[in-house]
Amino acid sequence: MSQSALTRRRFVTIAASAFGVAMLGRAMPSRASEPVRWRGSALGAQVSIEIHHPDRAAAAKLVEASVREVRRLEQLFSLYRPASAICTLNRSGVLIAPDRDMVMLLQTTLRLAEQSGGAFDPTVQPLWELYRRHFEQAAADPAGPRKADVASALAKVGYHDVLVSADRIALKRPGAAITLNGIAQGFVTDRVADLLRNGGMTTTLVDIGEIRAIGARPDGAPWRVGLADPEKADVELSTVELVDRAVATSSSAGFRFDPAGRFTHLFDPSSGHSPSLYRSVSVVAPTATEADALSTACSVLDRSRIADIVRARAGVEVLLAGAEGSVDWLRA
Repeated sequence: MSQSALTRRRFVTIAASAFGVAMLGRAMPSRASEPVRWRGSALGAQVSIEIHHPDRAAAAKLVEASVREVRRLEQLFSLYRPASAICTLNRSGVLIAPDRDMVMLLQTTLRLAEQSGGAFDPTVQPLWELYRRHFEQAAADPAGPRKADVASALAKVGYHDVLVSADRIALKRPGAAITLNGIAQGFVTDRVADLLRNGGMTTTLVDIGEIRAIGARPDGAPWRVGLADPEKADVELSTVELVDRAVATSSSAGFRFDPAGRFTHLFDPSSGHSPSLYRSVSVVAPTATEADALSTACSVLDRSRIADIVRARAGVEVLLAGAEGSVDWLRA
């Protein structure tokens, strides 16, 4: 990617550079003029790291450190790893002496759940499991699970019944389970950005599903990020300029349980159903953690409640791509 290239929001990569463009992702041997690269998977997605740096040894160390940090956090937050901390918590209902990053992220999650009026709720995992089981059946009813089954799953949902302290994390409701998929990518993005900044990177773009910019581009201009239409691969809804800010996008197109797309990974915690208000929601915020969580929350909120969030939170902007085709920015 050249310094003037428009970064398109379609893939997972970390970009970092001391004075050129830099990008994320096993370190690969390369010629002196080439960046140091790593490619692999993390948090259920394909990722890559690519770092341009005048000191190749320093670049290799930053790549290695970034990969270690991603792997460490993945072992806490990933629902794809049975031995992860979150999977252990969901199986047993309790986590004793949790890692401080698990505590920190859950505390942040519960705070954002409260501030969003429950629109962002980490305890919707029982709904995911219900819809997964239903649509894995050979002759699944296209109308979705029975109302009684949805009600049963909803009885396990409620962020108020998650207890978090430095010593213990507990799920009070029988059968409760959490997911951090609506915020963990943002948190990991922020952590890697901090690692690169501490490693001397002064112009950095980090993308691990969500995007965080540190500083401006090497030429002093803002990083420009293209926000793609989730339904049309070659169409951009808008662009956003980032300097020391982050952007995250949530869309029902990210995962659909059924061919018709009526049931997706986005759940309204109040009803147990998937909303169809927007094609996508993109949030610009000071951190990727906040942007990630708010893009999830706003996906189930009407425009007036989203406007309230924008007015109440400094540095937050929201792009709504309406189901009917409209594209509109909400700014304070």
